[in-house]
Amino acid sequence: MNNPQISIVAPLYNESETFPHLVERLNKLMDRLPLTIEVVLIDDGSRDNTATLMQALALSDPRYHCVFLARNHGHQLALSAGMNEARGTEAIMVIDGDLQDPPELLEDFYKLYKEGYDVVYAVRRKRKEGWIKRLAYHSFYRILRSISYIDIPLDSGDFALVSRRVVDVMNAMPEESRYLRGMRTWVGFKQTGVEYERDERIAGESKYSFALLFKLAYNGIFNFSEFPIKLLTRLGGTAIAFSMMYFIYNLIKKYVLGMDVPQGFPATLFAIIFFGGLNLFGLGIIGEYVLRIFFQSKGRPLFIIKSKILNKQWEK
Repeated sequence: MNNPQISIVAPLYNESETFPHLVERLNKLMDRLPLTIEVVLIDDGSRDNTATLMQALALSDPRYHCVFLARNHGHQLALSAGMNEARGTEAIMVIDGDLQDPPELLEDFYKLYKEGYDVVYAVRRKRKEGWIKRLAYHSFYRILRSISYIDIPLDSGDFALVSRRVVDVMNAMPEESRYLRGMRTWVGFKQTGVEYERDERIAGESKYSFALLFKLAYNGIFNFSEFPIKLLTRLGGTAIAFSMMYFIYNLIKKYVLGMDVPQGFPATLFAIIFFGGLNLFGLGIIGEYVLRIFFQSKGRPLFIIKSKILNKQWEK
Protein backbone atom coordinates (compact mmCIF):
# COMPACT_ATOMS: atom_id res chain seq x y z
CA MET A 1 0.00 0.00 0.00
CA ASN A 2 1.00 3.62 -0.35
CA ASN A 3 2.17 5.59 2.64
CA PRO A 4 -0.49 7.34 4.76
CA GLN A 5 -1.48 10.90 3.98
CA ILE A 6 -1.23 12.06 7.60
CA SER A 7 0.91 10.94 10.54
CA ILE A 8 -0.14 11.82 14.08
CA VAL A 9 2.91 11.91 16.36
CA ALA A 10 2.36 11.69 20.13
CA PRO A 11 5.13 11.26 22.75
CA LEU A 12 4.16 9.40 25.93
CA TYR A 13 5.85 9.29 29.32
CA ASN A 14 4.05 7.49 32.15
CA GLU A 15 0.67 8.05 30.51
CA SER A 16 -1.03 4.74 31.32
CA GLU A 17 -4.01 6.59 32.85
CA THR A 18 -4.62 8.75 29.79
CA PHE A 19 -3.74 6.05 27.23
CA PRO A 20 -7.24 4.49 26.82
CA HIS A 21 -8.82 7.93 26.41
CA LEU A 22 -6.20 8.94 23.85
CA VAL A 23 -6.71 5.78 21.79
CA GLU A 24 -10.50 6.12 21.93
CA ARG A 25 -10.45 9.66 20.57
CA LEU A 26 -7.82 8.90 17.93
CA ASN A 27 -9.82 5.90 16.71
CA LYS A 28 -12.99 7.96 16.43
CA LEU A 29 -11.07 10.64 14.53
CA MET A 30 -9.51 8.16 12.08
CA ASP A 31 -12.82 6.38 11.52
CA ARG A 32 -14.60 9.65 10.78
CA LEU A 33 -12.14 11.42 8.46
CA PRO A 34 -11.80 10.40 4.79
CA LEU A 35 -8.00 10.33 5.08
CA THR A 36 -5.43 7.58 5.43
CA ILE A 37 -3.85 8.19 8.82
CA GLU A 38 -1.18 6.49 10.90
CA VAL A 39 -0.42 7.21 14.55
CA VAL A 40 3.19 7.19 15.74
CA LEU A 41 3.41 6.73 19.51
CA ILE A 42 6.77 7.26 21.21
CA ASP A 43 7.49 5.78 24.61
CA ASP A 44 9.99 8.14 26.25
CA GLY A 45 11.36 5.65 28.78
CA SER A 46 8.13 5.29 30.78
CA ARG A 47 8.32 3.61 34.19
CA ASP A 48 4.70 2.47 34.30
CA ASN A 49 2.98 0.08 31.88
CA THR A 50 2.64 2.62 29.05
CA ALA A 51 5.05 0.63 26.85
CA THR A 52 3.06 -2.57 27.41
CA LEU A 53 -0.18 -0.85 26.43
CA MET A 54 1.46 0.58 23.32
CA GLN A 55 2.80 -2.80 22.27
CA ALA A 56 -0.58 -4.50 22.66
CA LEU A 57 -2.26 -1.74 20.66
CA ALA A 58 0.24 -1.81 17.79
CA LEU A 59 -0.03 -5.59 17.48
CA SER A 60 -3.82 -5.41 17.28
CA ASP A 61 -4.34 -2.27 15.16
CA PRO A 62 -2.15 -1.76 12.06
CA ARG A 63 -2.78 1.99 12.06
CA TYR A 64 -0.48 2.38 15.08
CA HIS A 65 3.30 2.49 14.85
CA CYS A 66 5.20 2.42 18.17
CA VAL A 67 8.72 3.59 18.95
CA PHE A 68 10.38 2.72 22.27
CA LEU A 69 13.32 4.91 23.33
CA ALA A 70 16.17 3.41 25.35
CA ARG A 71 15.69 5.95 28.16
CA ASN A 72 13.88 9.17 28.99
CA HIS A 73 15.27 11.66 26.46
CA GLY A 74 12.76 14.42 27.16
CA HIS A 75 9.73 15.78 25.36
CA GLN A 76 11.48 17.61 22.51
CA LEU A 77 13.74 14.71 21.57
CA ALA A 78 10.87 12.22 21.84
CA LEU A 79 8.91 14.39 19.42
CA SER A 80 11.95 14.52 17.14
CA ALA A 81 12.14 10.72 17.17
CA GLY A 82 8.47 10.49 16.22
CA MET A 83 8.81 13.03 13.42
CA ASN A 84 11.77 11.08 12.07
CA GLU A 85 9.69 7.87 11.98
CA ALA A 86 6.49 9.43 10.58
CA ARG A 87 5.65 8.40 7.01
CA GLY A 88 2.81 10.78 6.20
CA THR A 89 3.16 11.93 2.62
CA GLU A 90 1.19 15.15 3.08
CA ALA A 91 1.67 16.30 6.66
CA ILE A 92 2.46 15.35 10.26
CA MET A 93 0.37 16.44 13.24
CA VAL A 94 2.30 16.83 16.48
CA ILE A 95 0.27 16.42 19.66
CA ASP A 96 0.84 15.66 23.34
CA GLY A 97 -0.52 12.44 24.76
CA ASP A 98 -2.30 14.04 27.73
CA LEU A 99 -5.26 15.23 25.59
CA GLN A 100 -4.92 18.85 26.65
CA ASP A 101 -4.67 19.51 22.93
CA PRO A 102 -7.74 18.11 21.11
CA PRO A 103 -6.80 15.78 18.23
CA GLU A 104 -10.13 16.63 16.60
CA LEU A 105 -8.58 19.92 15.42
CA LEU A 106 -6.87 17.90 12.70
CA GLU A 107 -9.91 18.50 10.48
CA ASP A 108 -9.54 22.31 10.76
CA PHE A 109 -5.78 22.08 10.37
CA TYR A 110 -6.08 19.97 7.24
CA LYS A 111 -8.48 22.41 5.57
CA LEU A 112 -5.92 25.20 5.99
CA TYR A 113 -3.16 22.88 4.79
CA LYS A 114 -5.14 22.27 1.59
CA GLU A 115 -5.42 26.05 1.17
CA GLY A 116 -1.63 26.19 0.86
CA TYR A 117 -0.29 26.53 4.42
CA ASP A 118 2.78 24.44 5.24
CA VAL A 119 2.45 24.97 9.00
CA VAL A 120 -0.84 25.27 10.85
CA TYR A 121 -0.12 25.82 14.55
CA ALA A 122 -2.55 26.01 17.46
CA VAL A 123 -2.75 29.23 19.48
CA ARG A 124 -3.86 28.81 23.08
CA ARG A 125 -6.67 31.24 23.75
CA LYS A 126 -7.14 30.05 27.32
CA ARG A 127 -5.26 27.64 29.59
CA LYS A 128 -6.88 25.66 32.42
CA GLU A 129 -3.85 25.60 34.71
CA GLY A 130 -2.69 27.31 37.90
CA TRP A 131 -2.21 31.07 37.74
CA ILE A 132 1.52 30.82 38.41
CA LYS A 133 2.09 28.57 35.40
CA ARG A 134 -0.25 30.68 33.24
CA LEU A 135 1.68 33.83 34.20
CA ALA A 136 5.01 32.12 33.51
CA TYR A 137 3.92 30.97 30.04
CA HIS A 138 2.35 34.33 29.21
CA SER A 139 5.48 36.24 30.23
CA PHE A 140 7.93 33.89 28.56
CA TYR A 141 6.26 33.93 25.14
CA ARG A 142 6.24 37.72 25.10
CA ILE A 143 9.81 38.07 26.33
CA LEU A 144 11.04 35.55 23.77
CA ARG A 145 9.20 37.26 20.93
CA SER A 146 10.62 40.65 21.90
CA ILE A 147 14.24 39.43 21.90
CA SER A 148 14.17 36.74 19.19
CA TYR A 149 15.55 37.30 15.71
CA ILE A 150 12.59 35.35 14.27
CA ASP A 151 8.88 36.07 14.71
CA ILE A 152 7.82 33.19 16.99
CA PRO A 153 4.00 33.18 17.36
CA LEU A 154 2.62 34.08 20.77
CA ASP A 155 0.99 31.36 22.93
CA SER A 156 1.77 28.63 20.42
CA GLY A 157 3.22 25.31 21.54
CA ASP A 158 4.27 22.20 19.64
CA PHE A 159 0.68 21.27 18.73
CA ALA A 160 0.53 21.78 14.96
CA LEU A 161 0.09 20.26 11.53
CA VAL A 162 3.34 20.50 9.56
CA SER A 163 3.78 19.68 5.89
CA ARG A 164 6.03 16.87 4.75
CA ARG A 165 8.63 19.22 3.29
CA VAL A 166 8.88 21.25 6.51
CA VAL A 167 9.25 18.05 8.57
CA ASP A 168 12.03 16.88 6.26
CA VAL A 169 13.90 20.13 6.82
CA MET A 170 13.43 19.93 10.61
CA ASN A 171 14.60 16.31 10.67
CA ALA A 172 17.78 17.37 8.87
CA MET A 173 18.55 20.06 11.46
CA PRO A 174 21.20 18.60 13.80
CA GLU A 175 21.01 20.79 16.90
CA GLU A 176 21.12 18.96 20.20
CA SER A 177 19.28 21.49 22.38
CA ARG A 178 16.05 21.45 20.40
CA TYR A 179 13.22 23.97 20.62
CA LEU A 180 10.85 22.62 17.99
CA ARG A 181 8.38 25.50 17.84
CA GLY A 182 11.29 27.86 17.18
CA MET A 183 12.77 25.52 14.56
CA ARG A 184 9.35 25.27 12.92
CA THR A 185 9.16 29.07 12.66
CA TRP A 186 12.76 29.42 11.46
CA VAL A 187 12.15 27.04 8.53
CA GLY A 188 9.68 29.52 7.05
CA PHE A 189 7.14 28.73 4.32
CA LYS A 190 3.51 29.80 4.67
CA GLN A 191 2.25 29.54 8.25
CA THR A 192 -0.96 30.38 10.11
CA GLY A 193 -2.50 29.87 13.54
CA VAL A 194 -5.80 28.46 14.80
CA GLU A 195 -7.10 29.58 18.19
CA TYR A 196 -8.40 26.99 20.64
CA GLU A 197 -9.09 26.59 24.34
CA ARG A 198 -6.66 24.22 26.00
CA ASP A 199 -8.28 21.59 28.19
CA GLU A 200 -7.21 20.23 31.54
CA ARG A 201 -5.37 16.92 31.66
CA ILE A 202 -7.91 14.14 31.34
CA ALA A 203 -6.02 11.98 33.89
CA GLY A 204 -2.67 11.74 35.65
CA GLU A 205 -0.25 14.53 36.46
CA SER A 206 1.82 16.87 34.32
CA LYS A 207 5.32 15.59 33.59
CA TYR A 208 6.64 19.11 32.95
CA SER A 209 8.14 20.37 36.20
CA PHE A 210 9.23 23.99 36.56
CA ALA A 211 12.84 22.84 36.12
CA LEU A 212 11.98 21.28 32.74
CA LEU A 213 10.00 24.37 31.75
CA PHE A 214 13.01 26.56 32.56
CA LYS A 215 15.24 24.27 30.50
CA LEU A 216 12.85 24.57 27.57
CA ALA A 217 12.76 28.35 28.01
CA TYR A 218 16.57 28.48 28.06
CA ASN A 219 16.71 26.53 24.79
CA GLY A 220 14.25 28.95 23.23
CA ILE A 221 16.18 32.03 24.36
CA PHE A 222 19.73 30.84 23.65
CA ASN A 223 18.88 29.10 20.36
CA PHE A 224 16.79 31.87 18.80
CA SER A 225 18.04 35.12 20.30
CA GLU A 226 21.25 37.13 20.22
CA PHE A 227 20.06 39.13 23.21
CA PRO A 228 22.00 37.33 26.01
CA ILE A 229 25.42 37.87 24.48
CA LYS A 230 24.56 41.42 23.42
CA LEU A 231 23.26 42.11 26.92
CA LEU A 232 26.67 41.15 28.25
CA THR A 233 28.33 43.68 25.95
CA ARG A 234 25.88 46.38 26.99
CA LEU A 235 26.37 45.68 30.67
CA GLY A 236 30.12 45.83 30.21
CA GLY A 237 29.84 49.16 28.40
CA THR A 238 27.50 50.51 31.07
CA ALA A 239 29.87 49.47 33.85
CA ILE A 240 32.80 51.17 32.11
CA ALA A 241 30.73 54.31 31.59
CA PHE A 242 29.72 54.47 35.26
CA SER A 243 33.33 53.88 36.32
CA MET A 244 34.59 56.69 34.10
CA MET A 245 31.88 59.01 35.36
CA TYR A 246 32.78 58.20 38.95
CA PHE A 247 36.48 58.78 38.18
CA ILE A 248 35.80 62.14 36.49
CA TYR A 249 33.48 63.13 39.36
CA ASN A 250 36.29 62.59 41.85
CA LEU A 251 38.78 64.50 39.71
CA ILE A 252 36.42 67.49 39.54
CA LYS A 253 35.83 67.36 43.29
CA LYS A 254 39.53 67.39 44.06
CA TYR A 255 41.07 69.65 41.41
CA VAL A 256 38.22 71.99 40.48
CA LEU A 257 36.16 72.31 43.63
CA GLY A 258 39.05 71.73 46.01
CA MET A 259 37.09 69.19 48.04
CA ASP A 260 38.51 66.18 49.78
CA VAL A 261 37.97 62.88 48.01
CA PRO A 262 37.02 60.13 50.47
CA GLN A 263 39.74 57.56 50.76
CA GLY A 264 38.37 54.41 52.15
CA PHE A 265 36.74 51.13 52.29
CA PRO A 266 33.14 51.75 51.03
CA ALA A 267 34.09 52.83 47.49
CA THR A 268 36.60 50.00 47.13
CA LEU A 269 34.10 47.43 48.41
CA PHE A 270 31.43 48.72 46.04
CA ALA A 271 33.77 48.44 43.06
CA ILE A 272 34.82 44.89 43.96
CA ILE A 273 31.27 43.66 44.48
CA PHE A 274 29.91 45.39 41.37
CA PHE A 275 32.57 44.28 38.94
CA GLY A 276 32.85 40.82 40.51
CA GLY A 277 29.13 40.27 40.10
CA LEU A 278 29.25 41.60 36.54
CA ASN A 279 32.08 39.21 35.67
CA LEU A 280 30.25 36.22 37.13
CA PHE A 281 27.08 37.17 35.28
CA GLY A 282 29.01 37.42 32.03
CA LEU A 283 30.77 34.11 32.59
CA GLY A 284 27.39 32.48 33.18
CA ILE A 285 26.03 33.71 29.84
CA ILE A 286 29.18 32.67 27.99
CA GLY A 287 29.02 29.32 29.78
CA GLU A 288 25.54 28.68 28.40
CA TYR A 289 26.84 29.07 24.85
CA VAL A 290 29.97 27.02 25.55
CA LEU A 291 27.86 24.25 27.08
CA ARG A 292 25.74 24.08 23.94
CA ILE A 293 28.84 24.00 21.74
CA PHE A 294 30.29 21.26 23.97
CA PHE A 295 27.26 18.98 23.66
CA GLN A 296 26.84 19.70 19.94
CA SER A 297 30.51 18.95 19.21
CA LYS A 298 30.21 15.44 20.67
CA GLY A 299 28.18 14.42 17.64
CA ARG A 300 26.12 11.92 19.60
CA PRO A 301 22.75 10.79 18.18
CA LEU A 302 19.82 12.86 19.42
CA PHE A 303 18.01 9.77 20.71
CA ILE A 304 18.46 6.01 20.97
CA ILE A 305 15.64 3.74 19.78
CA LYS A 306 15.48 0.51 21.77
CA SER A 307 12.83 -1.11 19.60
CA LYS A 308 9.86 -0.29 17.43
CA ILE A 309 6.79 -1.95 16.00
CA LEU A 310 6.51 -1.01 12.34
CA ASN A 311 3.31 -2.31 10.86
CA LYS A 312 3.51 -3.44 7.27
CA GLN A 313 0.27 -1.74 6.29
CA TRP A 314 2.39 1.16 5.04
CA GLU A 315 5.51 1.03 2.93
CA LYS A 316 8.59 2.90 4.20
